[in-house]
Amino acid sequence: MSKQSRTPPARGPAATVTIYHIAERAGVSITTVSNALNRPDRVGAETLARVMAVIDELGFTPKAAAVSRARKGVGRIGVLAPFTSYASYRSRLVGVLEACAGQAIEVVLFDQQSVTEAASPLLGSLPVTGRLDGVLIMGLPLKDAMARRLAQRQLATVLIDSFHPDLSSVNVDDEAGGYLVGKYLAGQGHRTFAYVSEAQKSETFLSAGILRMRGLQRALADAGLPPGAMKRQITSHDVEGGRRAAAEMIGAGTLPDALLAHFDDIAAGLVSGLRAKGVRVPEDVAVTGYDGTDFADALDLTTVHQPFVESGRIAGGLLLDQLNGRSPGVQHVMLPAQLIIRSTA
Repeated sequence: MSKQSRTPPARGPAATVTIYHIAERAGVSITTVSNALNRPDRVGAETLARVMAVIDELGFTPKAAAVSRARKGVGRIGVLAPFTSYASYRSRLVGVLEACAGQAIEVVLFDQQSVTEAASPLLGSLPVTGRLDGVLIMGLPLKDAMARRLAQRQLATVLIDSFHPDLSSVNVDDEAGGYLVGKYLAGQGHRTFAYVSEAQKSETFLSAGILRMRGLQRALADAGLPPGAMKRQITSHDVEGGRRAAAEMIGAGTLPDALLAHFDDIAAGLVSGLRAKGVRVPEDVAVTGYDGTDFADALDLTTVHQPFVESGRIAGGLLLDQLNGRSPGVQHVMLPAQLIIRSTA
């Protein structure tokens, strides 16, 4: 038997749960338990779930976490988001930092993969480590087991661009945003549409993209158009992805009357790709972006504006209220989306 699998220390009635007890109950080595807590990306999903379930069952708290609880005067919050995948989360972060300005708060960033590519293993283990007093989770799906873990650990939590009924959240009304676009485009006489976005790893996660498509489809149905009036075009989430999607639709003869891009970078690529092939925008095909970035303003893109900085500021305030014992309970804030009509639709 390896040293890592040796018999755990005996436990009396008041004995502290140790990493050895977790390893024994989960049937893994202490290295695996350590990785589950500190480097969860190195542990398989099934094993990670088993280890975390045992940690929850036994109420295990690492020694470092107990020390952090004694920290006085300065709080520490973590912000988890796919920062390098989407600029919108960096804009939201500006609002969070504004809310924390002048407070005795350290803000620690955790960059996560886009949810279209993979789930976040760190999201499952971070609440157990005791490194944080609160957490802001942006744009990442939250399973019920994770929500329960956050509640059991009494870790102050606010979601941004995500939702769980048991946790406070701040969102922009994406379904309404999609509806605004569909209503406007249908009113302009367009009859065929495509929603252009990247693929999503799991369609069970009610993402912003799914909500936008739902709103678009509802608007088209209200306009009397058939269910098949909207198609979906999959591409990468960048300008080049928009160019490629335009070329593919033109080549396949499936170019519709109007396109709604998941966000402004894709829309910019669509406009570029269409015009490069001699397709006029908006005379032949209307193009609408989403997010309302400076990029869209510079290119005169029709888009849906989202109040990113405001959403981060509100979420940061909600989290500070939880940390300071001023929160009235779970709150769900829904901010409105705004259609900005410019020259591309």
